[in-house]
Amino acid sequence: MGSQSQPNQGPATFSGSAATTMPAESNPYVSPAPVRSSSIKNKMGAVKEVLGKLGKKAAEDTKKAKEIAGNMWQHLKTGPSFADAAVGRIAQGTKVLAEGGYDKIFRTTFETAPEEQLLKTYACYLSTSAGPVMGVLYLSSQKLAFCSDNPLSYQVGAQTQWSYYKVAIPLYQLRAVNPSTSKANSAEKYIQIISVDNHEFWFMGFVHYDSAVKNLQRPLQPARC
Repeated sequence: MGSQSQPNQGPATFSGSAATTMPAESNPYVSPAPVRSSSIKNKMGAVKEVLGKLGKKAAEDTKKAKEIAGNMWQHLKTGPSFADAAVGRIAQGTKVLAEGGYDKIFRTTFETAPEEQLLKTYACYLSTSAGPVMGVLYLSSQKLAFCSDNPLSYQVGAQTQWSYYKVAIPLYQLRAVNPSTSKANSAEKYIQIISVDNHEFWFMGFVHYDSAVKNLQRPLQPARC
């Protein structure tokens, strides 16, 4: 979760519903990005209406390999419903195509240096006190970053506001990247990220888990001469 590391602290359960409200916790690496609320519901409704019929086909097309299929199942069932999670993944793919690819989305979502390069992206969930947040984890040459696929709601007085949930950790602030598996269900796999100042984040529901572990641990490995 986005909080300081404590003994025996773990991620939210896979069986919990995905978050739709802004988590209460906050730390130096979390930076919510407010959005205008007027078009949120209409936009999300339109995406679901147009793409909903593709959900069944998309689910069938993801069965390319046993491991990926198993990871995809865990990823989709982490959401509030299998269908909503599937449609959410399709919507994210549509957004990537419409906005010119992950690299462009990354550079418009986060502050980046001119020489910074996006290395990898992973669809996953971030565990929070409000529930798992579906989004994309970005690994660049300078940072590890996460942004929710959809804005989350929060109250300001009597008004409902919306904000994307963003996390950005400079690579020099990383202390550990720890893979772990649920003792109760070996299909439930997590990656714990710990910063040098002891803030920890739990990511789960990866479609490409082994690749994520390998590449996220790479910045912590000693440079070869």
